[in-house]
Amino acid sequence: MGFPGTWVTDSKSVAYRVVPKCACSTIGQIMYYSDHGSYFDGDIHDAETGIMKWSQEHNRAAISETVRNHNTYTFTCVRNPYTRILSSFFDKICGIQRNGKYYRGNLVPKLVAQYGIEVEGEFDQIKSFRRFLLFARDTIRFRRPMDPDIHWSAMSGHAATLVVNGGRYDAIVSTENFKEGMKDVMKHVDSKHALDIDTMPRFNESEGHGPKRAHPVEDYFDDLSMHLVYEIFKRDFALFNYDWQDPSRKEPLGEIDLDKVHKMLGD
Repeated sequence: MGFPGTWVTDSKSVAYRVVPKCACSTIGQIMYYSDHGSYFDGDIHDAETGIMKWSQEHNRAAISETVRNHNTYTFTCVRNPYTRILSSFFDKICGIQRNGKYYRGNLVPKLVAQYGIEVEGEFDQIKSFRRFLLFARDTIRFRRPMDPDIHWSAMSGHAATLVVNGGRYDAIVSTENFKEGMKDVMKHVDSKHALDIDTMPRFNESEGHGPKRAHPVEDYFDDLSMHLVYEIFKRDFALFNYDWQDPSRKEPLGEIDLDKVHKMLGD
């Protein structure tokens, strides 16, 4: 299986396992800058040179060697499951993508027809989001009407691919404490170019794709939708220390236990 979703700087100074909807655009730009002294001009996901990606077949041998040797500082980044799936809804379901179309072509019309989800005009965001949660649960639990999408499948599933194939994390950063976490990561990285995390821009490539969120996070989750989120992301809550009983609490409850993460993800 190898190391899908893994990026490594050209200098092999740091390795990163991408978890979608968890600041991956900003992290990719930090890695790019640390090698080249400038940010990639465009969406870092489109970069074909300047950073090694598992999706580029010619880089797979170098990435495998780097990660398995454990000589390169390796990390990933996670996010509160409540805000992550809410972000996925507004970006991928409500939003028009960079190609000017809905995400995955006919997906949104299918959701409108099968789940009654509205995405246009002054629609009821809360009602549509809760119906989207039923769809997300169906894709993950029953693999219908499609396989799970990377943007709302569990973070632990993404992170596990690195562990089960012989890698190990030196750090797991949370988006809620992003600056502090990335400062600590970069202390362990032999960067060619120093970067001030405090003053660098935040790269949010999905910003503007969909409508603005009209309500506080907790308003989108009633008892049923909280149950669905817990059902989908139970392992994420346990491993990454988020409070499943309080959608308004974004920050982790405490430090992430890396030994526990490796033990659970390696099984």
